Order: sequence, then structure tokens, then C-alpha cells
Amino acid sequence: MRKIHVIGIGAGDPDQLTLQAVKALRSTDVFFILDKGELKSDLVQLRHDILDAHLTEGAYRTVEARDPERDRAAGGAGYSPAVGDWRSARADIYERLIAEELGENESGAFLVWGDPSLYDSTLGILEEILDRGEVAFDYDVVPGISSVSSLVARHRTGLNRVARPVQITTGRRLAEGFPEGVDDVVVMLDAHQTFQRYAGGDQDIDIYWGAYLGTPDEILASGPLAETAPRIAELRAQARERKGWIMDTYLLRRHPRGQDVSGSD
Repeated sequence: MRKIHVIGIGAGDPDQLTLQAVKALRSTDVFFILDKGELKSDLVQLRHDILDAHLTEGAYRTVEARDPERDRAAGGAGYSPAVGDWRSARADIYERLIAEELGENESGAFLVWGDPSLYDSTLGILEEILDRGEVAFDYDVVPGISSVSSLVARHRTGLNRVARPVQITTGRRLAEGFPEGVDDVVVMLDAHQTFQRYAGGDQDIDIYWGAYLGTPDEILASGPLAETAPRIAELRAQARERKGWIMDTYLLRRHPRGQDVSGSD
């Protein structure tokens, strides 16, 4: 039976690959890579760099396909259906790649940015393909170092504080309000710099921000949100102008008055 490895490759640094990931790479015959267009061609190149660093040339094949476009203008009630349509379009591509490019006794792999279990669609797409019943395969998952782990490591801080929860959410959800009962909030997929909504007023919030984590283009900034938000907005604008795209995440750390929540578990 065909075998698929879903391999977390970390936030961009080839040195972040785990030994388990390297073993999975070396047991793979065909690597499937989605091309997101010329602007993001360096993401494809980083995947090739990882393969070159750990595998013998000629010992494997790569097959590239164009990633379908998602309707990014869809908002409100239209957001979830738009994401669903995009995932189904991806499933069509993955299904074709597995059926046409992978022999019955071969193994293929998808190299997933960060960790496959955190804000990534690959596992759900593979399950959708299996539910269709047109192509059979088995798959396993190799965890990777997420951008969240990389972010706090680069800032030399922890995700949580003593006896306090941490929440991972999206910019879309943060726009609805700061989560209740949580003072440490990691925000991903924020194209609109929602952190700026909390930079004013009398809230005491620190931000730990990073873009292109684990890559040669990595940018870091941290400090009190009110002071640091304008600098992040400027760095972000410059990066988008230079590269044409940006991939960033950040941790917001609120300090409620009269509560001692310092330290870490």
C-alpha cells in the first residue's frame, strides 16, 4: 500500500529538523511540494535546501504542483465556506499527486511548515481524500518545531506563567476581543495587525513579535505594546515591500493590576 509521511520541518531553519524527521525523509521516495507562486518561491527553495542537506542527490524525486488560490476577500459568514472550498481544491490536487505519482509500494511525503498539528490543513485534507474512497494509502505524522516554539525561544521567554493558561488564536478571533480569563495569548494568521487595537488605553501589555522565523530574513521585536506597535508596523511594511509577503506571529502578555503572575512552571 502507498505510504504518506506528513513531516513537520520546523519554522525555517534546516537545523530545526528532528532526528525522526530526518529518518522519515530518508525513507521517502517522492516529495510533493506546492508552489505558491513567484513571490513565495523562497519557501519552495527552503524545502529543497532541507532535502539537499539531508539526502543523497538522485535518491528521491520531487513533484511540484501549483497551490490553489483562496478567496481572501471572503469575510464574516463567508469565511468558513471559502476556506472549505480551498481545502477541497487542495484535496483534488493531493489526490491526483498520490494516485499518479506514487507507486503502490512507494512512500511519499508532504513537508509541512512548523508542526502539522497547529494551524495546518494537511491532516484534514488527507482524511478528506480517504473518505472519498478513490485512492488508498496509509499515513503517519512527524511533529515539528512550530513557529510558536521558535518565537518564544528566540525571545528567551516562556509561553505561560505560573498557574496561568495560554491561548493560541488567530488575528480574526483577536479582533472580536481579548480572550477572557487569559493573559498570555499567541496570535497567528494576523494579516491586519490586530495587536494595534490593544496598544492604546491603560492596559499593561507586552508583545513578543517575530516574522520569517527560522529563516535568514528573520525579524524580531519586543517590548511594551504601546511603544512597540508602531515599530512593528513599520518593520512589517518594509518587509512586505521587500519580499512581497510576510509570515509572522506574536505573543501578547497582559499584566493585570494587583496580580502576581510572574515566573513560569
